[in-house]
Amino acid sequence: MSTPSTTSTSALRIHGERLWQSLMDLARIGATPKGGVCRLALSELDGQGRDLVVGWAREAGLSVTIDQIGNVFMRRPGRNNSLPPIMTGSHIDTQPTGGKFDGNYGVLAGLEVMRTLNDHGIQTEAPMELAFWTNEEGSRFVPVMMGSGVFRGAFTLEHAYAATDVDGKTVKDELQKIGYLGDEVPGQHPIGAYFETHIEQGPVLEDHGKTIGIVTGVLGIRWYDCTVTGMEAHAGPTPMHLRRDALQVATRLMQEVVACAGRHGPEGRGTVGMVQVFPNSRNVIPGQVKFSIDMRNASDAACDAMDADIRAVAERLTRETGLAIRLDLVSAYPAQPFHPDCVEAVAHGARTLGYSAMRCVSGAGHDAVYMAQLAPAGMVFIPCKDGISHNEIEDADPAHIAAGCNVLLHAMLERAGVVG
Repeated sequence: MSTPSTTSTSALRIHGERLWQSLMDLARIGATPKGGVCRLALSELDGQGRDLVVGWAREAGLSVTIDQIGNVFMRRPGRNNSLPPIMTGSHIDTQPTGGKFDGNYGVLAGLEVMRTLNDHGIQTEAPMELAFWTNEEGSRFVPVMMGSGVFRGAFTLEHAYAATDVDGKTVKDELQKIGYLGDEVPGQHPIGAYFETHIEQGPVLEDHGKTIGIVTGVLGIRWYDCTVTGMEAHAGPTPMHLRRDALQVATRLMQEVVACAGRHGPEGRGTVGMVQVFPNSRNVIPGQVKFSIDMRNASDAACDAMDADIRAVAERLTRETGLAIRLDLVSAYPAQPFHPDCVEAVAHGARTLGYSAMRCVSGAGHDAVYMAQLAPAGMVFIPCKDGISHNEIEDADPAHIAAGCNVLLHAMLERAGVVG
């Protein structure tokens, strides 16, 4: 496969204003009064958003294929169409109180890459593709990252089809209703390499004053349910030294979750997000507390070390207090490193274009996680204002939007090769 010609492509840039306008046009579908977007997966609005993007793709001369879980693939041919395509993509479904950029940016950045290649008459050796994946957010149907997960074989098509929303509507019926129940068998679609461009959804790039995040991988995740059992009793007559207060022991363990993340830095994360206190009465000493623990780190070994750490703390607290502590692992996602060649392609693109950049990890899951298990993959991050995402006030600088797309363009060309 040939490589991009320095003289022919080094000065190549995307049309920033066109990309921004596409983002704003898509954001009108499901627009909320606070400036965000509510376009839930497989809703009528999602269907309208899909139709808009597919229409733009066809206008750009891309052929369109839809698989049985509603993933959409839009192809620009190369000189050698027997080669697997160099793919980019993300999702266009949103959270109920979502923003304009989460997922949508990655899809429309890919479209802008294709439009730019058309503008300059550039032919690539390998074909290039843009994909958007069904139900990445998981806010209407679970599991999250449904379309890419079925494509990867992480769970079956039948399992995804049977998922229901709060009104009992199924994925299969809703796909059929909006016209995106395709024919292609998920996974029977080759990928030569995969890139995903995304807002960071956190504050790290902004804090460091960097334009481009060169994403080296996605953090592994361990989710636990923790139950601390003591004895409820009257808050007045029971002396402090005779209490079996589940909440006081639980709060010590909650603090240790945060401390554990610090002990396993720099990428350790520890969060308690849900707490249930029984009987939850003002004048009753809590007899039982249930709470969630979310722990993350950049490697499976680091996640294992955090697991051992927090379990040892729980055992120590049981010995000290006599209260039973049950720690159940309810879900685990392995850490996913990205391919060194794709990581370097992103880094090379940032250097070539003169953007400030830093290597970083993704604390959130993305469709790129499943793609990285099938083909070489990498991600490009740009800052989002104040690190805010999954929120109607989510925002990004148009200059950063263009910069990330430019890096995507050059990274994809490096993998696809340029003819001539």
